[in-house]
Amino acid sequence: VQLVESGGGLVQPGGSLRLSCAASGFTFTFSSYGMSWYRQAPGEERELVAAISIVGGITNYADSVKGRFTISRDNAKNTVYLQMNSLKPEDTAVYYCNARRGLQYWGQGTQVTVSS
Repeated sequence: VQLVESGGGLVQPGGSLRLSCAASGFTFTFSSYGMSWYRQAPGEERELVAAISIVGGITNYADSVKGRFTISRDNAKNTVYLQMNSLKPEDTAVYYCNARRGLQYWGQGTQVTVSS
């Protein structure tokens, strides 16, 4: 199983980024895995940012990102996205893609830095 995140980088406060996570090597079809984005800032625990159900109809978000971030998935492309708008310095972290169906799988992470 491989999860490859991309789209991170340096952005000014108020800016936007779109993260992507491309999945491959699953035993079952991608659409049967719940997908999530987590983040971890230096010295902090890893926290759930957003999650999306297997058919994409149910999403949930951390309170800190509600109204600013949107998670989505394209099951035909085996990809999950995180659109991040109105970014704040406190959004700075390494962002990780997570897949779960009983077992959990993690990507290697992509750095997001929000700074002027």
